[in-house]
Amino acid sequence: MMEFWNEAITNASWGKLKDLNAEIRFVLIGGWATYTYTGLNKSKDIDIIVDYGELEELNRKYNLHKNDILRKYEVKLPSFDIDVHLPHYSKLAVPPEDILKSLTVSIGGFLLPRIDVLIALKIAAFLSRKDSAKGKKDEVDVIGLLLNENLSIKLLKETLIKYEHEDYLDIIKGFLRTRDTDILSYLNTNVHAFSKEGKRLLGTM
Repeated sequence: MMEFWNEAITNASWGKLKDLNAEIRFVLIGGWATYTYTGLNKSKDIDIIVDYGELEELNRKYNLHKNDILRKYEVKLPSFDIDVHLPHYSKLAVPPEDILKSLTVSIGGFLLPRIDVLIALKIAAFLSRKDSAKGKKDEVDVIGLLLNENLSIKLLKETLIKYEHEDYLDIIKGFLRTRDTDILSYLNTNVHAFSKEGKRLLGTM
């Protein structure tokens, strides 16, 4: 199966993520959260949600930079970044404070958003950078999550409606109709198999 990022970079990022998991409490979002659900396509950057107490702990150990434009804190490392999102400050498709409070599950030793919530977050990321390599990775990640057998389409629709992202459903339907062989190669599938599964999912929407 094809991978998006250089193996040396993803290995370094994964090692740092495991270090962080031993140091502080966080909710893992972004590409590594998707990988934890799907086992497909390792990530480069690390994206987490923390409360303010954990932010102080991070600040003691790392050189944190505040990014007021993107409403997050950042740690810049040689080959990847750590993006830190906070309740009542960061602007995500689903508010970080809601995720921290009640929208998480534990998988593979990490605290993650529910899969429907993660899909909303990844679509928002896609929309902000859809004409870039990272945007293409977001599309692959969303499709991989949609193919997860544990996803409830009913719950996904409810979440999108609750947070006023009904328009994301049209994006999801477009993703499920893709015939882009390059995208499908990252999902370890082919046009025929994906077409069949895509039609099944579209029939539930």
